[in-house]
Amino acid sequence: MAAEREVEVLAGSVRLGGTLAVPDGAQGLVIFAHGSGSSRHSPRNRYVALSLRMAGLGTLLFDLLTEDEEAEDDVSGALRFDIDFLARRLGEVTDWVFEHPEWSRLRVGYFGSSTGAAAALVAAADRPEAIGAVVSRGGRADLAGEALGRVLAPTLLIVGGADDVVLELNQRAHARLRTHKALEVIPGATHLFEERGALERVAALAGDWFVKLLGAQLELETRP
Repeated sequence: MAAEREVEVLAGSVRLGGTLAVPDGAQGLVIFAHGSGSSRHSPRNRYVALSLRMAGLGTLLFDLLTEDEEAEDDVSGALRFDIDFLARRLGEVTDWVFEHPEWSRLRVGYFGSSTGAAAALVAAADRPEAIGAVVSRGGRADLAGEALGRVLAPTLLIVGGADDVVLELNQRAHARLRTHKALEVIPGATHLFEERGALERVAALAGDWFVKLLGAQLELETRP
C-alpha cells in the first residue's frame, strides 16, 4: 500500500496543503472535499481514504481554504457555505491533478462530506467527461441546486438513519439526480457516523462504488 506524502496543491493562484498516496498499479484517484469547518486532517475522511487505498485506489486529501481564508471563515462563516467558490476550488485542484503526467492517466472520483459534497456535485457537473464517480458522506447534496440535474457521474449518497434532517434533504436531492444513483441509509447512524460500525460501513460502501466505477488493482477483500 502506498505511503502518504505531503504535497503542495496549486489551485488557480493559491497553494494548498495536501496529502497524496497512489498505490502502484492504481487505476483511480479519489479526491476528497471536506465539510464546513474541517480540513484534510479529518479523522473520518482519513479513515475512508486508508480503506480506499487498501482497495488499490489513490487518494488526495487537501485543504479547501488557505490559512488566510480559514481565518476569514472562522469570523464570517461565509466561505464554508459558498458552494460555487468551493466547487471552483475543487475544480482547480482537479485540473492540477490532470496536469501531472504520472496521475493524468487515472480515472478520478470525488468523495465529499457536508458542504464539500455539494461542491463535489457541482464540480462533477462542470466536468462531465473528467469525473467518473461521486460519493457523499452525510453531505448537503441539496445545496448543489440546479447542478444536480446536470451531474453525469454515477453518484452514491450515504446518510445516517438517525440524521433526520440531512436524510430528508438527501432524499430530495436523490430524486433530482438524473444519472445512475443510489441512496444508502445506515440504520441508527447520526451525522458524524460515530456509532459502532457506522464509519466502517461508509468506507465499505464507498470502496465498492469507486472500485466498480474507477477500477483498482487490489481485491476488496484486502480491506479490513
